Amino acid sequence: MAGSYCKVILVGNLGGDPELRYTPDGRPVVSFNVAVNRRRRQGDEAWVDETDWFRVTAWGKLAETCNQYLSKGRKVLIEGRLQTRTFQGSDGQTRKFIDVIASQMVLLDRAPAAEAAVEEEEAIEAEDLPF
Repeated sequence: MAGSYCKVILVGNLGGDPELRYTPDGRPVVSFNVAVNRRRRQGDEAWVDETDWFRVTAWGKLAETCNQYLSKGRKVLIEGRLQTRTFQGSDGQTRKFIDVIASQMVLLDRAPAAEAAVEEEEAIEAEDLPF
């Protein structure tokens, strides 16, 4: 094989609202956390829920789209690649983080505002109509 390949697909919920920033040259970048839940059996009968957290970064137009449509709690599919960051902490210890650099984002739920609008329409009774 001539090269290497790394692809990550996450399906989970946002742990908070995205944080949009701009690089000094004006390029948009957004960061957010995605929680991925799984259930496993512990022992013979008990089920245990576990959550893994992933830090996601998106650049350019995708960053602006994520910032516009994502918010805490939204269900999302993220496709991207892994990137390792290393830095020196204030205590002198070397820290290593693995980020997901997003190449695609797909919303997997309806927007809360759209749900509210549908609920309001359904709440109107026929007798309330003026005609």
